Amino acid sequence: MGSCCTPDNSCNTNTVEVTTATAVADTTSTVYAVSGMTCGHCKTAITNSVGALDGVVSVDVDVAGGLVTVTTGGAPDDAAITAAVDDAGYELTGRA
Repeated sequence: MGSCCTPDNSCNTNTVEVTTATAVADTTSTVYAVSGMTCGHCKTAITNSVGALDGVVSVDVDVAGGLVTVTTGGAPDDAAITAAVDDAGYELTGRA
């Protein structure tokens, strides 16, 4: 598994903030355990990848805790979220 950071754990890319403004009455928040996150770029990569999925209202990444909270309109699509985390270069190890 690759890392987004340089060997001294500093990021070498620009950080992009993503904001999703969607009004959904019935939302579900699900917390996933994700391994391999070490910095702000990791947070941005996962936020962008998971946030692009249909039905995702918001993504909150806790790098230090290794947790990603995904808020969806209805039940989450665990397979799609796992694939998005994998595509970003990290491993979703299960629900926290």
